Amino acid sequence: MRGAIRAHDWTTSLFGSPEVWPAPLRAALTLVLDSIGPTWLVWGPELTFLYNDAYVSMLGSKHPMALGRPMAEVWAEIWAEVQPLVARSLAGDPVQIVDLPLKVQRGAGVEQAYFTFSFAPLREEAGTIQGLFCAVVETTAGVSARQHLDALVRSSSEVRYALSADWSELYQLAGGNFIADNATANPNWLTEYIPLEDREAVRAEYDRAIKTRSTYQLEHRVNLVGGTVGWALSRAVPQLDAEGRITGWLGAASDITARKRAEADLHELNETLERQVAQRSADLDRVWRNAQDLQVVVDADGVFRAVSPSATRLLGWAPEEMVGRSLFAFTDPEGHAASRAALRQAAHESLPLHRNRYRHKDGGHRWIAWVTTPEDGLIFCYGRDVTLEIEQAQNLLQAEDALRQSQKLEAIGQLTGGVAHDFNNLLTVIKSSTDLLKRPNLPEERRIRYVDAISDTVDRAARLTAQLLAFARRQALKPEVFAACDGVRAINEMVGTLTGARIRLTTELPARRCYIDVDPSQFDTALVNMAVNARDAMSGEGAITIRVAPVEAIPAVRTHPTIKGPYVAVSLNDTGSGIPPERLDHIFEPFFTTKEVGKGTGLGLSQVLGFAKQSGGEVTVESEVGEGTTFTLYLPRVHGASRKPVKAEMPDVLIVGHDTRVLVVEDNADVGSFSVQALIELGYLPILAANAEEALTELTKDADGFDVVFSDVVMPGMNGVDLAIEIRRLYPDLPVILTSGYSHVLAREGTHGFELLQKPYSVEQLSRILNIAAQTQRSTNKPDTQFDV
Repeated sequence: MRGAIRAHDWTTSLFGSPEVWPAPLRAALTLVLDSIGPTWLVWGPELTFLYNDAYVSMLGSKHPMALGRPMAEVWAEIWAEVQPLVARSLAGDPVQIVDLPLKVQRGAGVEQAYFTFSFAPLREEAGTIQGLFCAVVETTAGVSARQHLDALVRSSSEVRYALSADWSELYQLAGGNFIADNATANPNWLTEYIPLEDREAVRAEYDRAIKTRSTYQLEHRVNLVGGTVGWALSRAVPQLDAEGRITGWLGAASDITARKRAEADLHELNETLERQVAQRSADLDRVWRNAQDLQVVVDADGVFRAVSPSATRLLGWAPEEMVGRSLFAFTDPEGHAASRAALRQAAHESLPLHRNRYRHKDGGHRWIAWVTTPEDGLIFCYGRDVTLEIEQAQNLLQAEDALRQSQKLEAIGQLTGGVAHDFNNLLTVIKSSTDLLKRPNLPEERRIRYVDAISDTVDRAARLTAQLLAFARRQALKPEVFAACDGVRAINEMVGTLTGARIRLTTELPARRCYIDVDPSQFDTALVNMAVNARDAMSGEGAITIRVAPVEAIPAVRTHPTIKGPYVAVSLNDTGSGIPPERLDHIFEPFFTTKEVGKGTGLGLSQVLGFAKQSGGEVTVESEVGEGTTFTLYLPRVHGASRKPVKAEMPDVLIVGHDTRVLVVEDNADVGSFSVQALIELGYLPILAANAEEALTELTKDADGFDVVFSDVVMPGMNGVDLAIEIRRLYPDLPVILTSGYSHVLAREGTHGFELLQKPYSVEQLSRILNIAAQTQRSTNKPDTQFDV
């Protein structure tokens, strides 16, 4: 800088040539240039800037243009902050500032820097102040290190501190409620924090650590916040520069007062008191085991920069085995994707609680829950071992799953018992009637009575089967689009008859019609079942209100969350006795009933649930004991009503077949023989095929030889629905009638437009449906004709 000052053109400045500069300026400049540390001075009305070689690095890209320029131009970006300090010094008041934060521009952009400096006024020979002298040190690195320490302190429950390289000054200490905080450099820390009896031990340990450049670790007494003396386990690690020189120390202290007191108590116990010793040992072990959690510092790539000693206790790894390696080298690969996402978030904001699974050195795993704080490109993390909590939660889920399986088995047992009970009752009637019919010389009146009893019992069995299929959501539905309000109005009179005159029935219907696409017969049955349930809950006297309303979601119920979508809610409210909370989870179970024996099957609400579920809806119940109950049936809402097909007129008596040719497809030999024999007696010309393949073979021989195909659905090989579809493709003019007692195919896919005759069916029903199909086939020659009833 001496050469630069000599070579500088001073003719354009107020200074003039250096040979004519005043003696005080020349003396001050000599002091600046002879200084080892960064120094500078300003002189004259423009505060012309002069500096030494050590100050060049602080100027950065401002050098050499800063030489001889006014200070306000050289440091224009910070002049508003520095000018008041300069003015104080020019007024004769020396100024000293420590760690002043300034945003300076001395390279590619603006950077945050910190400076410690002192200003001294410079006087000319007459005593007038003409400038000022400044000795400055940049403290950016030290401040950044302390900020890192602060961040680590914020993520830790332990006492954290920083010391100078020779342990002469305690820079910062966050003691919380353990020992007193220290926010500035303190050269007297040893006498203030360490009791007299432990000072020599502390000096000896840090002397050893400095000489060996190794970890400082010592248990010692410490002066506590409340004025008493406690114990601390203190650990500090040296911070090294590139040449391996110690630049400072970072340390942590744990409160072990309770452990030390427990140790003192143990020394006082009699050796024969084994139980007390064991208890004290357990207390000591718990205090020590719970005192430390895991603290680490990682960079944005997940590489460990620092790891606390507690890693050895928690994971088996020594800190030096982890530092410098990626966290993904220690975590379960299955969780890497989630951990990478959490790492990206933690790099720029505090992370919500995140858990991942770490490998223990012994081959096992530990779940660690993390709380993090980002600071200057690093992430300061505090981790807690939550392995036990997770294992307990998993065990609880397994127990709950086992309970659900047990409840399912119980429901199956209840269903089986209920079905067996009711069907045994029905079979008893049928068996008794058939036995009586075998008696010789039976009067016609009694024969008719027994035959009617068999027929009525079969009808009751069919209704029971239909209710079971509804609960199991396996019935073959025939959905139609109609207004729910119209359905409620249509069945209103029937509900009134069922409930009786002492029950007041009210309906609340919306102004606009709400359309649903469901089986109208099952809809009516569901309303009737809910009404009967309400009637019985009121002992024949009270009020029932039926409401219909459009809604936009099904509320959360049982095992599923809220389901959004257009629905129609049909609710039925009663003023009855209500349902106890412990029974609410059972009311939809088949054969569950609180009524007396012989009063109800316990399948009514099961039918409601099965119908709702199979129709794409839900049923909920709200009840309060003594106040009443509200059942709400949710069904999918649609736009507009569909045009109902025109039904062919049904005969009221047995129809004579008139030589109608029928291909009967039935794999059950007994049912097939019965159907064929019945059709022959009615004047039909039937041919029996045992399966779909035989039926297609018969049609290949002479399809025109048949007027109608009558096929079972459930058959080995090709089922009846697939057979009907194939016949429609090959012989579009040939009508097909399907029959089934139950078919998962029909329940899942529907009838595909084919007419269905439910088993068990009567001879009258069979004759009517075949006759109408044959008449329709004969009356049209259009292709793709579909029979519709």
